[in-house]
Amino acid sequence: MPAMKRRQRPKASPHVPRPFRRNQAAATDTSKYESLRDKRQQFLRRRGIYLLPNAFTTAALFCGFYAVVQAMNLRFEIAAIAIFVAMVLDGMDGRVARMTHTQSAFGEQYDSLSDMVSFGVAPSLVIYEWILRDLGRWGWLAAFVYCAGAALRLARFNANIGVVDKRFFQGLPSPASAALIAGFVWLATDNRVPVNLTWLPWVAFVLTIYAGVTMVSNAPFYSGKAFNVRHRVPFGVILLVVVAFVAVSSDPPIVLFGLFVLYGLSGYVYWGYQLLRGRPNPARTATDR
Repeated sequence: MPAMKRRQRPKASPHVPRPFRRNQAAATDTSKYESLRDKRQQFLRRRGIYLLPNAFTTAALFCGFYAVVQAMNLRFEIAAIAIFVAMVLDGMDGRVARMTHTQSAFGEQYDSLSDMVSFGVAPSLVIYEWILRDLGRWGWLAAFVYCAGAALRLARFNANIGVVDKRFFQGLPSPASAALIAGFVWLATDNRVPVNLTWLPWVAFVLTIYAGVTMVSNAPFYSGKAFNVRHRVPFGVILLVVVAFVAVSSDPPIVLFGLFVLYGLSGYVYWGYQLLRGRPNPARTATDR
């Protein structure tokens, strides 16, 4: 009988130590995990929003809405204070976003919409419900001029970002304009000024028109963005801050309203000073000159 051929065994694969196989599998799992984490982070950068700065913006929006509700309930002093609280929160959300590097396009748009409610709609409705309604159609026309001025001011600010000098605002910023209106309401209600005075509605009318028109003017108002809190300052600056806190705490309605009246006039004073010296307006864009 012919000899039977031996079956050739398949060549065994080179032996890989068990610990090496375990480490290789762990490395594969780790690379997959990092890949999934990178994809998740990219998705959040595209679709997600940052919680901390937008929480301050939401709080400012709530204060503006709360001011409207309190004005409808004839609690005008609380409504004015709510607008001031919204102004503080609005100043914090931008600084928090810059300090934590959480700026986003969503945050910018959300902040503008919140400003429109807190510093555009709320002050106009508060002062209308308080005193301007006594003037009839002139009252609601003044309130509308202010509301429209706030909308135009915010739209122009968003369109001119990176174009104008960062040291100055082009026109009175909407928070300061809202502080003028809310400060006047707070001052009158805190000092128990009778609302049936003949001159009081017309003073409110002039102040409301002035605030609305100044927001859309070209007057340069100092922004304070050039001031860096992380740098060293002289001892006198700290002393001035202490004096400011003491003055505000002594009588908040009078001091705050007085400070914002001075700020509301400072833009025109500086504009006139620049014109007298033959210098261009730093708050105007290059296309407007």
